[in-house]
Amino acid sequence: MEQAFDDEDRSLAAGLFSAVRDLSKAEQGVTRAAYSETETAVLRLIGSTAESYGLTSRVDGAANLVVEMPEAVAEGPVTWVGSHVDSVAEGGNYDGLAGVVAGLLCVVKAKQQGLKLRRPLALVALRAEEAVWFGQMYIGSSALLGQLGPADMLRPHRETGRMLRDCLEAVGADVENIAQGISLVDPTTVGAWLELHIEQGPQLVQRELPVGIVTGIRGSTRHRTVHCRGASGHSGAVPRADRRDSVLAMAHLMVAVDEEWKRLDSGGVDLVTTFGMVGTNPNEHAETRIPGDVSFSIDIRSRSRETIESFYQFFRAQCASLEASRGVKFEFDERVIVEPAAVDEEWAQRFRDSSDGFGYGSMDILSGAGHDAAVFSYVGVPAAMVFVRNDGGSHNPGEQMDLDDFMMGVEVLYNAIVSAP
Repeated sequence: MEQAFDDEDRSLAAGLFSAVRDLSKAEQGVTRAAYSETETAVLRLIGSTAESYGLTSRVDGAANLVVEMPEAVAEGPVTWVGSHVDSVAEGGNYDGLAGVVAGLLCVVKAKQQGLKLRRPLALVALRAEEAVWFGQMYIGSSALLGQLGPADMLRPHRETGRMLRDCLEAVGADVENIAQGISLVDPTTVGAWLELHIEQGPQLVQRELPVGIVTGIRGSTRHRTVHCRGASGHSGAVPRADRRDSVLAMAHLMVAVDEEWKRLDSGGVDLVTTFGMVGTNPNEHAETRIPGDVSFSIDIRSRSRETIESFYQFFRAQCASLEASRGVKFEFDERVIVEPAAVDEEWAQRFRDSSDGFGYGSMDILSGAGHDAAVFSYVGVPAAMVFVRNDGGSHNPGEQMDLDDFMMGVEVLYNAIVSAP
């Protein structure tokens, strides 16, 4: 199978990755906060680059970027290819951005080759996918597809404290319709959502494969902040029987959750859980003070909605038991629920066939991380994803995506698009 991309395309990708890194450089890694000037600057860079290749760029009603071929005539639903441009704070450069650059390469190549695709092809570069900024995932795609409501408009931005409504207004989004849950695009006019993304786990590295084919996207439930409140006291003066130590109670909770996870995992149940943030109050804690308050987050994920709910109820039951046995009180903030998502099997098979045709090999991977592809799947748009090998993990500055692997992923993506019936 003949490859479509050459050294010039590779240089375009490398240049964009470098330029975006420079725009969003942080003390460590990169920071592209949702609805920030940095996020907007990245979208402008992508748009201006597209225009330099004879493409058109525009901003949709949710302030996402859309890049199209000006001569394209709609004979059927459009194929959208893309991902998100925001990042976590001090994260890696390739999370999301790899899919946006891949989408741009595909649209540029289709124009250069003068292809008459049965369906128009467009890049969509989305804002605000990361949950860290508003405590909710998929804001940019959800705003576009009518999946937000009035309560979401009141979510505060993690860094600025500005409400989501104000952030959307500032970038020119159609806030009134977004707040009413009105879709800004008819989902039936979108024939597919295709997304290249770095793998955020170790499987491709371990198997020494450049690409993976996503088979589904795990759902999740989480609390950003749970407080375990006990009673403070002098570390040398309070006997064990009289202590209401919040940290020890939390530690027992974590051990119980881990043991139950271990039991389910040994039985083949798809489940992961994480206590990602833990801390006592820095204005109060001391080496000689019994901690009276500790806060933590919890994240529970599975491809099964029933497994998520069952494990969450186990977690809550353990909290109730520790309240009785240790004299503490657990207080919970908003519970966020994200549904699991299906992947379109026809597109997934096209990706497999494409990878096999190039001789790359591939493996099927269940995505443990959430992706905008899930939102498109929720509203009935066929959605599929290609993963690219990435060493060093993700959501951290250590992301290490090799450009050779990236270009292989782009070949797989583009070949599947142009060969689709």
